[in-house]
Amino acid sequence: MSFIANMFSYVGWVLLAIMILVFVHELGHFLFAKLFKMRVDKFSVGFPPKVLGFTRGDTEYVLGLTPLGGYVKIAGMVDESMDTEELASEPQEHEFRAKPVWQRILVITGGVLFNIILAAIIFAGLKATYGEMYVPSMGPVRVDSASIAYDMGIRTGDRVVAVNGTDVSESRAFFGIQEMLLADPLRLVLDRNGQSVDVEGPDDMMTRLNRTEGRFGISFDPAVVGSVVEDSPAAEAGLQEGDRIVAVDSMDIHFWSDISAAVVASDGNPVRVAVVRSSNPYGPDAVSRTIEFIITPEETNGSWLLGISQVLDFREFGPVEAVGAGITDTWVNTRLIATSLKRVFSGQDDFRENVGGPVMIARATKEAADRGAPFFWNIVAVLSITLAIINIMPIPALDGGHLMFLIYEGIVRKEPSLKVRMVMQQIGMVILLLFMVFVIFNDFLKL
Repeated sequence: MSFIANMFSYVGWVLLAIMILVFVHELGHFLFAKLFKMRVDKFSVGFPPKVLGFTRGDTEYVLGLTPLGGYVKIAGMVDESMDTEELASEPQEHEFRAKPVWQRILVITGGVLFNIILAAIIFAGLKATYGEMYVPSMGPVRVDSASIAYDMGIRTGDRVVAVNGTDVSESRAFFGIQEMLLADPLRLVLDRNGQSVDVEGPDDMMTRLNRTEGRFGISFDPAVVGSVVEDSPAAEAGLQEGDRIVAVDSMDIHFWSDISAAVVASDGNPVRVAVVRSSNPYGPDAVSRTIEFIITPEETNGSWLLGISQVLDFREFGPVEAVGAGITDTWVNTRLIATSLKRVFSGQDDFRENVGGPVMIARATKEAADRGAPFFWNIVAVLSITLAIINIMPIPALDGGHLMFLIYEGIVRKEPSLKVRMVMQQIGMVILLLFMVFVIFNDFLKL
């Protein structure tokens, strides 16, 4: 019974995501068609059989039982229905084929444009609602010995000076997947005990990240006090925000997690805490003055605590800033997805390991939903961009295939023959069907 409930949970979240994406995509086609006074015969979210529907004006609005896509049927257009009956007569004013090429291009690309706009709206909404909170990229790094970072030559204690030619002081969160995949290859400049060290990422970075569930193996864990709890042992002793802890008793402190280990080892006995207090507590030259405190940890819920928390950066966004940040996130993610597809189809990264179908999408969507609303909407935005990019690819039966014919018509001033378009549509449908079978089978192999 629990298995069935779990399956319904997976299906529910992915259906919600797909229905949102499909509705917005088809709405783009629909609104541009209406704008140019084309007759829209049907607006369907989901494929047959029909669950429910109604007709208003010339258009039948339908909800289909098969939630793998949708379609807008526009009079005078060769589409997935392969209906060519009305094409035998002269073009009518309300038909797709009677309109100028530029209008038809906007109708065809309307779905892609709306998916991109949806992503920008979601990213902007997330920034405006939740802001950004993160551990600052400062100080020496901690490296997992079984990781991509370690294989590149990065070691615990190194300081990152530059990423892909950009000084790290100019970037707040440079160790995202975007920078790793957009750079080909990823290049880092490190400071190792005063010596400059250059390291380079592997060619198949995306494949390796997938194998480690996106873990690069490097983390920032600065031993810098972000806040001091009022009336806590640390507050009574005099610790301040910005203090960099360098020792607890005889243990040298390099990372925040070292502090917890040292306090636990004290078993509640007073500890000597040495800190560096400086106008630049995050930099390697923070040697202004060293202060020592004697602090007695207090027990809370079975743990010994000093009453301090690690430094965290939080940024709030006003409406205008949020819109700008949403557009930036959309642009970065668009480049990332396009670059990832290029790496896969060029053979730079493993095709089977990096292509996911409905099953993998369902799992990722469910996991995101379990983590909370921001994560769910973030993956919806990423899927929206992915849908846009895939749809604009020049494959017959996709929007990009129709666009290819329209560009040809715009150049030679003559549309391709109906026979050619019909054959190409059929070839495109077969390609898409075979690809869907492959990705579903591949998904099950990866479970």
